[in-house]
Amino acid sequence: MASKRAPRESTSKDSASGTPEKKRKVKSTTKLSDLEASASATLTYPEEKAKGAVKGKQSKAGLANNTETNWETIDWSCVKKNVYNQTHNMKISTWNVGGLKSWIKKGCLKYVKLEMPDIFCLQETRCKENDLPKELDELENYNKYWLASKKDGYAGVGLFTIKKPLDVKYGIGDKEQDDDGRCITAEYEDYYVVCVYVPNAGRGLITLPKRVDWNDSFKRFILALEGNKPVIIAGDMNVSHHEIDLARPKNNVNNAGFTPEERLAMDDLLICGYIDVFRHLYPETVAYTFWTYMMNCRGKNIGWRLDYFLISEKLIRKVCDCVIRSEVLGSDHCPITLFLNI
Repeated sequence: MASKRAPRESTSKDSASGTPEKKRKVKSTTKLSDLEASASATLTYPEEKAKGAVKGKQSKAGLANNTETNWETIDWSCVKKNVYNQTHNMKISTWNVGGLKSWIKKGCLKYVKLEMPDIFCLQETRCKENDLPKELDELENYNKYWLASKKDGYAGVGLFTIKKPLDVKYGIGDKEQDDDGRCITAEYEDYYVVCVYVPNAGRGLITLPKRVDWNDSFKRFILALEGNKPVIIAGDMNVSHHEIDLARPKNNVNNAGFTPEERLAMDDLLICGYIDVFRHLYPETVAYTFWTYMMNCRGKNIGWRLDYFLISEKLIRKVCDCVIRSEVLGSDHCPITLFLNI
C-alpha cells in the first residue's frame, strides 16, 4: 500500500531563516564537564550521537554494543485481561529507532513482522520522506504516515496503522516547534493516537527553554483533542518521571531528562487526567527503555525509562498489559507495547 506523506507545506518558517526562538530564563546548574565525567549515568543525546555507531563499532568510551536480537526467545503473546475480563483486541507499539536507515540495516523490520502491532509509532527516524528505505514496502498491510524535520538527519516521526484513520494531523500547532518533525496524530472513531518525540533539554540544559515551551504547547494540543474523544499518547517523552525510572537518580539531579522542569511537565499531564500505563500496572517494577551507547550501559543495565504510553483515564480500564521489550536490540531505546480491548 502506498505510503501517506505529510504535505510539503510547513506551518512554520524554516529554522534556517533566522527566525528567533522564544527565550525563557531557565537556570542550568549542570556543567558540561560534570556530564562528561558521569557518562555512564547520563544520556547520550540523539542529536549528538556519533554517525557510524553501528554493528561492530563503538565509541572509545566502552565495549562493542550488541545489535543482534535473539528473536526466537521472545514471547510476543499476551494472556492478561482487563478489568472487564476481556483479552486484547488492539496492540499499539512505539519505538525510538535511532535512525530509520540504520534500524533497517540492523534487521529490525523483523520486529514489526513478529510483534504485528495494529499501530506502530516510530521516533527519531532522521529520514526525509523522499529518501525512505525501500524495505518498508514489505509492510504492505500498513498505511504509513511521515513527518520529517526540516533539518537533515534530525528528529522525525512515523506512524504505521493497519486501519486507515479518519484524519491525520502533523505537528502540535506551534510554529516554533513543528519544523523539527516531532508529532503525528491519527484520529479513529473512538480515540486519538498521538505519536510523539519530545525534545530533550540538551547537554548543559542548553535547550531547556525550548523544552519548557514545548511542554506548554503540547499540553494545550492534547487537551484540545481530549475535548473531542480520549487520547493515547505513545512515544519518547525524554524524561524519567521518578527516581525508580533511572538507574542513578542521585547522580542526575538537574541533568537533562531528570530536571524539575521536565518532571513537573509530566506531573502536569497526569494531573490533567492522563495515566502512565506501565507505572500504573507495575508501581514497583524497575525497568528501562533507554541505555546510552557509552560504557556498555545496556549490558550493565544502567538505563532510563524515557518511553511511555500515557492514556486518558477513560481508557485505563480497557488496558490488558503494557510490556517493555528490553530484549529487542537495534537502537539505544527498546520498543514498548500496549495491549488493550477497545
